[in-house]
Amino acid sequence: MKFHIAINLERMDDRTDITAVRDHVIDMVKMADKAGFEIAWAAEHHALEMTIAPNPFQLMTWWADHTTNIRVGCGVANAAYWHPINLAGEAAMVDVLSGGRLDLGLGSGAYQREFDRMRPGLDQKDSHRYMQEMLPLVQKLWQGDVEHNGENWQFPSATSCPKPVQKEVPMWVAARSPVTFDYAVANNCNIMCWPLTMPFAEAEKYKAQLDDAIAKAGGTWGKTFALMRHTAIWDNEDDRSASMTAIRNVLGKFGNLMMKKGEVINGFPDPVPFEELEGNVRVDPEMLEENLMFGTPETVIAKLRQYQALGVDAFIYYASMGLDMDVQKRSLQLFIDQVMPEFTTEKALQHAS
Repeated sequence: MKFHIAINLERMDDRTDITAVRDHVIDMVKMADKAGFEIAWAAEHHALEMTIAPNPFQLMTWWADHTTNIRVGCGVANAAYWHPINLAGEAAMVDVLSGGRLDLGLGSGAYQREFDRMRPGLDQKDSHRYMQEMLPLVQKLWQGDVEHNGENWQFPSATSCPKPVQKEVPMWVAARSPVTFDYAVANNCNIMCWPLTMPFAEAEKYKAQLDDAIAKAGGTWGKTFALMRHTAIWDNEDDRSASMTAIRNVLGKFGNLMMKKGEVINGFPDPVPFEELEGNVRVDPEMLEENLMFGTPETVIAKLRQYQALGVDAFIYYASMGLDMDVQKRSLQLFIDQVMPEFTTEKALQHAS
């Protein structure tokens, strides 16, 4: 199993200094690079302080400039917010500046609130059409001149400038529904999925959808199936308590965006009262500790082995949940020191025997 990290610049309120957030994020990415994480993922979101990422390619270029080996991934760009020539050029520029370390992920967005501001009139559930048109078009633009007359974009002959230095840039799709799994497999893309706060059965459902998609495509795929979870590792009760408080707080704000309840003032979502949360944003503490990648190093190792046995190729350590920066770093260091070594080739072989 390989390991990735996803991290955002985030502020839960205006008392947090944005420069401290900046410094913390680059410290975390550098820790991941030194430890051998494969990819660092940057998101795209707009007008939200809890995920400050108006241009993921800007973040990825910054990270690449401060690291040596870790790849930089766009996880993910919302295709509906971009013009294909613009996105192809921005992504290729990251590949050039990083020395060929780009992974490009595309998705269909999460919050209707963002669509109402970035793409007024577009319903989030219809945005997959943009992703499906964008992905092969970007790859064509990287090859040379393309004239395009599609459903969502039309333009005369043009190409991406610059072009990637990698012969083949790894492409990723954020998938949750069967139709997206089908599309990703049919187009030979890697897949990332996020069960939010749902139990392990949700991951099993995604794996079943992937297996069905592979069968429809003729039984071959050969790409990476990655799964993301909020992650917090602790070895004392204070850090456990801080992690549980932080995740419940951020889920209250996340519920505002997902359920379209409450206001967003100056980029800060009002929290939805816990008793009003439902579906993917329930906040029962025992449920969260069980379902998320939370616990002592020993507990987390056991959980990861479940995902490994399921067929997850890469685990995405989602670090951002409004947790105190020092506690975040202690968690990541515990993961690096006590969890990752259990999944090296030698350890994995010993465990299997």
